[in-house]
Amino acid sequence: MELRALGTTATVAVTRGAAREIARALLRVELDAVDRACSRFRPDSEVWTLAAASGTPVRVSELLFEALAVACRAAHHTGGAVDPTVGAAVVALGYDRDFASVARTGPALDSPARPAPGWWQVALDPATRTVRVPAGVLLDLGATAKALAADRAAGVIAGEIGGGVLVGLGGDVAVAGDAPGEGWAVGIATDAATPRTAATRTVAVRHGGVASSSTAVRAWRRGDRTIHHIVDPRTGEAAGAHWRLVSVAAASCVDANAASTAAIVWGPSAVERLEALHLPSRLVRHDGAVVTVAGWPAEPGPASPLRCSTPGDHVPT
Repeated sequence: MELRALGTTATVAVTRGAAREIARALLRVELDAVDRACSRFRPDSEVWTLAAASGTPVRVSELLFEALAVACRAAHHTGGAVDPTVGAAVVALGYDRDFASVARTGPALDSPARPAPGWWQVALDPATRTVRVPAGVLLDLGATAKALAADRAAGVIAGEIGGGVLVGLGGDVAVAGDAPGEGWAVGIATDAATPRTAATRTVAVRHGGVASSSTAVRAWRRGDRTIHHIVDPRTGEAAGAHWRLVSVAAASCVDANAASTAAIVWGPSAVERLEALHLPSRLVRHDGAVVTVAGWPAEPGPASPLRCSTPGDHVPT
């Protein structure tokens, strides 16, 4: 079952067919809550409330506090490659509204890029559930909030209906409960809208999550430049175009997405970094060459499915 949410296509699949409509309703509730808390594209979201507070601490919802804690944890574990304070940089590059409404071509940018302020400037107080964001800092939770929504929704649905659950949000996939047979079949493709039957590869997922990040889909032109949505926080520019697609399996969709996004920013060093993190990954260069690391199966023939178990087999999700 599919629906539109968070600027992408949301999918939910369950092993208990009679619970499909319940699963869809629960998914909608979860996605609406995440949108109200985290969206950069709606002026009534909590993210914009923080921006408007101009450095004053704000008590936020449990959901937004969790989302910010997850974003800061991802920033810490990726060495700042995934940073929630890139909002102003993303806007300056032209991604200032829901991507469906972003002009695909436009005049050259006339303002120099600036590095992100830095995730460490986001002050979280768990005792009061308050957050302080410095004046002028705009948060962008795009690298973690969608994946968190997938993890949360899969867990909530599995807890409510039992059985196995898969939730897919664009390139972010989370599973919970007992997977069917060999595992959930997840297609790997540059564009998340690609039908599974037309996917480049297929993996079987039993635990945790799989996420794919691409520089080829959410892209636009300003002047003679092609720009994509993954920003290097060190420069405020779109990350270098070494990788066209990176897919990572991890103990959660959040961890998988943080790593796949960071890999785009890391460029050539991503192979060594992902190997060190023991995260099964598949990286596709812009020339089409494919690199697999940390136990992601080597490329088979076109008709051969892949099987990939996440490193979350011994980690609670």
